[in-house]
Amino acid sequence: MKTRWMRAAEWIEERFPIAVIREAVAHKTVPVHRFSICYYFGGITLFFFMIQVATGILLMLYYRPSANEAFESVEFVMTTVPFGWLIRSIHSWSANLMIFFALVHLITVYFMKAYRKPREITWVTGSLLLFIGMAFGFSGYLLPWNQLAFFATNVGTDIAGAVPLVGEYILHFLRGGSRVTGGTLSRFYGWHVAILPAITTAILCLHLILVQIQGMSSPPKEESKPTQRKPMKFIPNFLLRDLFAWVIVLALLAALGALLPWELGEKADPFAPAFKDIKPEWYFMFMFETLKLVPGGEILGIEYEAIPIMLFGVAGLLLILVPFLDRNVIRKGRSPGFTLVGAAAVVYIVGFTAWGYRSMVPVYITLATAAIIYLSGFERKKESGRKEE
Repeated sequence: MKTRWMRAAEWIEERFPIAVIREAVAHKTVPVHRFSICYYFGGITLFFFMIQVATGILLMLYYRPSANEAFESVEFVMTTVPFGWLIRSIHSWSANLMIFFALVHLITVYFMKAYRKPREITWVTGSLLLFIGMAFGFSGYLLPWNQLAFFATNVGTDIAGAVPLVGEYILHFLRGGSRVTGGTLSRFYGWHVAILPAITTAILCLHLILVQIQGMSSPPKEESKPTQRKPMKFIPNFLLRDLFAWVIVLALLAALGALLPWELGEKADPFAPAFKDIKPEWYFMFMFETLKLVPGGEILGIEYEAIPIMLFGVAGLLLILVPFLDRNVIRKGRSPGFTLVGAAAVVYIVGFTAWGYRSMVPVYITLATAAIIYLSGFERKKESGRKEE
């Protein structure tokens, strides 16, 4: 005799193919090699995105997107709402950690050549998600309507306005006028809570579907080895490890939010003198420091400052098109030229970021990440050597 639960399961199965999904998940595996730790960075990035959604919804319940009330509403959250200060700190810290792990994820995918056929679209969607994440950071920076955010947004939009031909249109599109005003705040709020989340949801769903369909790629050198380690089951082996990584980063996030709460500062005053040393978010720092080195003047009617801005745009486009440009990785399974260019780009970004903060912390973080990846691979290699003996 069928129980109520069995009849309910049959009812759902007739309308939604759970058995097909269960069968696909049961056969899903993850490659095992010395760089397997890199597979967890994507999941960690997804975890921080979910934290962003949850905390963002909570903050949105109290936030008022107007120049007269924005600062006061955030102040109310931090001083009156129970644990409001913690929620805002977690939202701000998780945004930065999400961008950090997204960058690490993209870098590891790049050097593992995981963008090669048939994963070109997976790479394109992942690159777009990184750029959208940076747009989230830029649009959300202004929302507290404090002095630092106000003048940093002025500088950031001025930089975008320096682009030849279309710069003035971009400037008016971002600001909603010629100056940063309450209208700019409302516009940024709309992008931050509606337009960008809608675009992100669509691209993220496509990205995750492609990852599930195509599986995870192994580096060409690992695939060419005559003896390969047996892949692990996605459920429960990899999933439990992924969840353990989530617990670790959640502990890190909670510690940062509680011990280093995000400051609010002073309310924005358009008539106050600008800060002497305005700095953008750390993931824009390398571009900001590059622009500071550009002398004033123009050539052929184009300002010198516009040249690196256009080069950054071209670099972003080339990054998206890497799978279609790197043909050697398809024919020979390797592409030392692209590897060298990628390594130079990482050194440039880390170096200029460290210089912007006049600190070696970004360098230490990069070296620590590389050491963890290498040591993980070294330990796995020793274990496999012992098994062969």
